[in-house]
Amino acid sequence: MQIVSSAHAAQPRASAARGPDRAGGNGAEAAGVWHAGPGGRPATSARPPPHGDEVPRRLPIPELALVVLVGPAGAGKSTFASRHFGETEVVSSDRCRALVADDEGDQSATRDAFDVLHTIVERRLRRGRLTVVDATNVTPEARRPLLALARRAHVPAVGIVFDLPLEVCVERDARRERRAGAEAIERHLADLHRSLGRMGREGFRNVHVFRTPEEVDDATVLRVPLPSNRKSERGPFDIVGDVHGCWDELRALLDGLGWEVELRGGRFHLHHPEGRKLVFLGDLVDRGPGIVPTLQLAMDAVASGVALCISGNHEAKLLKKLQGHDVRISGGLRETLDQLEETDAAFRQRLRGFLATLHHHYQLDGGRLVVAHGGLPAHMQGRDSPKVQSTALYGDAPRRDAGGKLVRGDWTATYHGDALVVYGHTPVEEPRIRNGTVNIDTGCVFGGRLTALRYPEGEFVSVPAQRAYAVQRPAAAPGAA
Repeated sequence: MQIVSSAHAAQPRASAARGPDRAGGNGAEAAGVWHAGPGGRPATSARPPPHGDEVPRRLPIPELALVVLVGPAGAGKSTFASRHFGETEVVSSDRCRALVADDEGDQSATRDAFDVLHTIVERRLRRGRLTVVDATNVTPEARRPLLALARRAHVPAVGIVFDLPLEVCVERDARRERRAGAEAIERHLADLHRSLGRMGREGFRNVHVFRTPEEVDDATVLRVPLPSNRKSERGPFDIVGDVHGCWDELRALLDGLGWEVELRGGRFHLHHPEGRKLVFLGDLVDRGPGIVPTLQLAMDAVASGVALCISGNHEAKLLKKLQGHDVRISGGLRETLDQLEETDAAFRQRLRGFLATLHHHYQLDGGRLVVAHGGLPAHMQGRDSPKVQSTALYGDAPRRDAGGKLVRGDWTATYHGDALVVYGHTPVEEPRIRNGTVNIDTGCVFGGRLTALRYPEGEFVSVPAQRAYAVQRPAAAPGAA
């Protein structure tokens, strides 16, 4: 998309709607992310129920992930892989031995085979392809390089463990042309049991454990889109920069964008005659005087399906505070907490649920548009890792130059991705367009303007701040020293 024109909406009204009824409601739906079990223990949800018939297991696998099969020889890993994954998705250690030595059973080729295996895994993950590793992987030492590849590629790792009885594995092994032998299988199981309870702490997003052949046979794999994948959302979009509680300005901006906003029954009802959708770039909260109505409008709009919202760094910090974590009260958080004191418990409960569902970035319009509060380089788009989350929330981390001066990294200087990236976080006087990226945080809360980008039209619409609600701190200089 090209940015083709700019427009200014009318001056903000002296008095906007007085804000919502502050009674809350139920929170948003739970996030679609799978974590290791409590205390880092693996989620062993493949255990059979205490009574009744076994229900076929549905294993949720992120659409882009590294799947690590773990278990002794004879456990049925290869059969499971061929049943549930494509031939090119599975990288087998036996196959890699054959590639380098013309013999799957040549143990002297194991080191070379795993060099090949790790190379294939790295290349596939770099290209954004789901990858399944079929090997015993029964020790932390075997799993460690695979998890390092997943971290480097910013994709989740999922473990599928075949902790089947020894006699089952030995009986199956005896029917194979190339046998591992009972002694080797017993050793595999012993190695597995030594580390199984700690797998959740190794870096796996989730660990599924099978303990009977019936559980394996009944299992189905469910490919689940990553939370950032909203490519089916085609727009058109009105993308709104950092609001920071500038309620009157937000209402004026929505008027300028053609939105009809009505407060009815304690909830905001939004409609656009052209069928547009709002996208909030995060940092709805802190500093400004109208944080509560801003939050309720955003929550109501998202709940009704006319808006999307991603998290900014200020929402991430507020969520930690609302969850009871000890956080530093700075950056305008005091204003948010003071204004939330005037709301009831139901509103605050709904707010916690809403904030917990906010993702760090979205891919929209078939991947042609990416929205992230602090921006996001091409190699991180559509990925999910702590590093991706940090970058999406804050942009490039500041660093010290040779003279000790704090310098903010500028990822836009080298951006050459296919997607247009729209972001905020760092206030600028006018929308900043560079290398297929657009910064629309025009510093409303500091006395600047509140800006929206109309996509795909490429038009800016903005309203001036009624006044400066906060004093802007000097930012680290962008670019290299």
